[in-house]
Amino acid sequence: MKKIILSIISLLVLNTSLLAQNIEKEAPKGFDIVKPNIAKGKLKYIKYKSTTVGTTRRALVYTPPGYSKNKKYPVLYLLHGIGGDENEWLNGGTPQVILDNLYSQGKIEPMIVVMPNGRAMKDDSATGNIMAPDKVQAFATFERDLLNDLIPYIEKKYPVIKDREHRAIAGLSMGGGQSLNFGLGNLDTFAWVGGFSSAPNTKPPKELVPNPEEAKKKLKLLWISCGDKDGLLSFSKRTHDYLFENNVPHIYYLESGDHNFKVWKNGLYMFSQFLFKPVDVDSLTEYSVKGMASATNINNAQYPQVLPNNKVIFKVKAPNANNVYVKFGKQFDMVKDAEGFWSVITDPLDPGFHYYVLNIDGAEVVDPSTKTYYGMERIASGVEIPARDQDFYALKNVPHGNVQQILFPSKSTRAIRRAFVYTPPGYNSNTTEHYPVLYLQHGWGEDETAWAKQGHANLIMDNLIAEGKIEPFIIVMTYGMTNEVKWGKLKDFDINRFQTVLVDELIPYIDGNFRTKDNQANRAMAGLSMGGFETRMITLNKPEVFSYYAVLSGGTYSPEDLKNHSNLKLVFLSCGSKERPEGVVSATSALKEAGFNAKSYISEGTAHEFLTWRRGLYQLAQLLFKN
Repeated sequence: MKKIILSIISLLVLNTSLLAQNIEKEAPKGFDIVKPNIAKGKLKYIKYKSTTVGTTRRALVYTPPGYSKNKKYPVLYLLHGIGGDENEWLNGGTPQVILDNLYSQGKIEPMIVVMPNGRAMKDDSATGNIMAPDKVQAFATFERDLLNDLIPYIEKKYPVIKDREHRAIAGLSMGGGQSLNFGLGNLDTFAWVGGFSSAPNTKPPKELVPNPEEAKKKLKLLWISCGDKDGLLSFSKRTHDYLFENNVPHIYYLESGDHNFKVWKNGLYMFSQFLFKPVDVDSLTEYSVKGMASATNINNAQYPQVLPNNKVIFKVKAPNANNVYVKFGKQFDMVKDAEGFWSVITDPLDPGFHYYVLNIDGAEVVDPSTKTYYGMERIASGVEIPARDQDFYALKNVPHGNVQQILFPSKSTRAIRRAFVYTPPGYNSNTTEHYPVLYLQHGWGEDETAWAKQGHANLIMDNLIAEGKIEPFIIVMTYGMTNEVKWGKLKDFDINRFQTVLVDELIPYIDGNFRTKDNQANRAMAGLSMGGFETRMITLNKPEVFSYYAVLSGGTYSPEDLKNHSNLKLVFLSCGSKERPEGVVSATSALKEAGFNAKSYISEGTAHEFLTWRRGLYQLAQLLFKN
């Protein structure tokens, strides 16, 4: 018996896995063509009295195949666009054909579909200037008409289930905005909400979902879809971004297309299959044909694209190549199509920034569609996977500081060396104020550009200053690899050479050329990975130079290490939760017990990567230079 049960469980797991791998992501060819010899639903125009408008209004009602007044049905309210009326879906989208075909395949639950006129005014015809203020206002007025007049009429005249769990609303364009506005604004009325290519009438996200926790509890499904070439895509994207950052489950579905019925019919085909069934929240990110262009793309390049499930679509044209793959830490082989484009979809990637290169017939090259970064000991491409907390390093409309390149003389290396200096907003206008300084080091295989370019250190600072969370300070970023060391050969690195450059040459140059508070109490050093190792070694060797030490994924200190550091104000240790954080936690605890001001930060869900270090800098900056 036990073997039989185990076999059944194994089959169930296998079948669930296969289903997850074979998720239908778009309508198949012929989904909107009338099929003979299948049961058909019926269309009927109804009239209802509208106390909101003060007249009798029309709607089109679809009842499913096998409809019976002895059964009870859920209802989908399906709304049209700004130039349409109750006939727009019928004339352009043939919803009855799409739904009939889905019923014949057993893919949807029996439901009544109501297609009203969403222009709630006495003359509700789609004639004249459809953009006239009174006609646009009528689309907002329709909310009252829908809730107070149409829904009560449908529930009186048709055998429907009268609760929110069995009521859905969706629409295209202007109707998509209405659906999001009305559905999310009335969560006690609707549990299923869909916006197809939602128009500018869509409320700002914080107005749509002022209480994300309530939305999580009450929504059965929230669907947002759009064509990737639609000029209104930004309205869908801003809503998705807000929902993503607030962890509200939803489907964000992008497909090839413009603002037309090709996209909307596919939206109805996909959305209707979810309605009035149990929803697997964990699978929602699997539903999208297209992804969003990575934030690292240039010249409006469409690829790489990041899918909602954090997989990445790469695509590059190399018609004469024989073998192409994309290389992170792992290799993903690409496949060529008839037009000479090579493409691949990767495994899911962790949120944050990732270096990669393309390998074309043995030659490693950067992707021509992305910005380039110095990492991996070379110029590489980069892809950005959105993080839920990305707001803290986002480019915002706040006062911005300046990142400038400086060239300083280094006698010890017989060279002119380079550094980048971040000065905070107001530095150039207030010429009397002096600032503390953080010396911030990059990791192995990177250079002095990394913290500003990959790490967005300047944006993190700008946002913190704008929010009043920190007092302004200067950041100095320079190249730390004064003697090259190969990966895995850290013991061969001589810290003394870089220590001389930093302490004896760069710091005096900065103090002489910038308005700094040039003393130990107002000087900090921090670094990530290899830069953390450098920070640890230099602060131990030169305790008189810095009062704030911060190591991000680069080691720890012990109380014994710091026994002679009498002017030490802060020790900050940080790493990702996937980097064996117990060492950081225990080291911090030991330092605290020994009387040091020690703080730690563990970046949840991240490994040895820039999201870990961005978060670390964000936390560190709020602790520095406190009196």
